[in-house]
Amino acid sequence: MDVFEEHRPHLFGVAYRLLGTRADAEDAVQEAWLRYAAADRAAINDLRGWLTTVTGRICLDVLRSARVRREAYVGQWLPEPLVSRPAADPDPADTVTLGEDISMALLVVLETLGPEQRAAFVLHDVFGVPFETLAETLGTTPAAARQLATRARRAVADGRTRHTTDRAEQQRVVGAFLNAVQGGDLDALLAVLAPNVVVTGDSNGLAPAAATPIGGALRVARFMLGLARQGRKAQAYAELVDVNGDLGLLIQDGQSTVVMSFAVADGTVTAIYDQLNPEKLRHLPPADPTRSITF
Repeated sequence: MDVFEEHRPHLFGVAYRLLGTRADAEDAVQEAWLRYAAADRAAINDLRGWLTTVTGRICLDVLRSARVRREAYVGQWLPEPLVSRPAADPDPADTVTLGEDISMALLVVLETLGPEQRAAFVLHDVFGVPFETLAETLGTTPAAARQLATRARRAVADGRTRHTTDRAEQQRVVGAFLNAVQGGDLDALLAVLAPNVVVTGDSNGLAPAAATPIGGALRVARFMLGLARQGRKAQAYAELVDVNGDLGLLIQDGQSTVVMSFAVADGTVTAIYDQLNPEKLRHLPPADPTRSITF
């Protein structure tokens, strides 16, 4: 195996956390490969560190230009979900690539950071890039890089939706959510929704979606029950899938597709993220009717 290929999964993990879409992340990794191919390899002492830094620089440039592109986006912008079927025996390589810091709840709050703060948080806090190297990437001093990371860490802690990676709790809560929605049981649904739960939908105007986030347990419950009624009319079916390493739903009705992911904490759903933009749903696993759940 080419030595670069050994690091590609790690570099994808770096780029995806920084950019939030698979296509942008893959483009950044490919650009890193081109720079590696043109570099003096004998002068590279720590290849993994060098590639991580190069990928970070590439992503930082993309982030700075993405701010302009996002101004023309219709409605809410959510990261592209990474969707797979739950594996009985997960590939250890996948765990190494993504780790625990890949949840939709984290990626959403990272979107609120400026490019430099996001790069500082991801490169230093997640991947351990030293402040001296980080400073070179950001074009600043080590002290300023440290301050950017500190501010980013504080912003993430203050803005992050409560979420647990405990799979057993996710299964209990999402299972109760599904049962309530399927049964049209408003009281049962309210019991599994946090009082301040928020639903955010992303379609870029290419599919029906709420223009602004919907907040509050009662409003969210009514919204979800309304979606379930529409789903029954359209003969939609859902499948439990992994979304960024957490339990989620893949919902299809023959005309449209939704990937629904959840933030879960303290036995309740604290946030729901609905991805409806077909441009961000190009890498889904093929439908499996044997695993479907009807509404």
